[in-house]
Amino acid sequence: MSDIIIRRKHGKTPADARASAEHMAAALKKEFDLSYAWEKTGQHDVLRFKRPGVSGDLMVDDAEVALSIQLGFLLNAIKPAIEREVHKFFDANFPA
Repeated sequence: MSDIIIRRKHGKTPADARASAEHMAAALKKEFDLSYAWEKTGQHDVLRFKRPGVSGDLMVDDAEVALSIQLGFLLNAIKPAIEREVHKFFDANFPA
């Protein structure tokens, strides 16, 4: 498996940060048939997602978002393209 890991401070309220994460998840569900669910772990909201060949989580807390994606063997070939798209989303929704 190949990993993509991104961490960023968000400068948003926790509710706004979670709403941005939910927006991303809904778009991915529609475009890629990705399933996801929220979990509360301590002080973090964690969005866990998966589909064949991809799994991961997006942790949201008061100050930061952290994304971890695990790509299966077949998707590893397009890892750079996936990583570019993820960075575009973060740039739009969680500017540095």
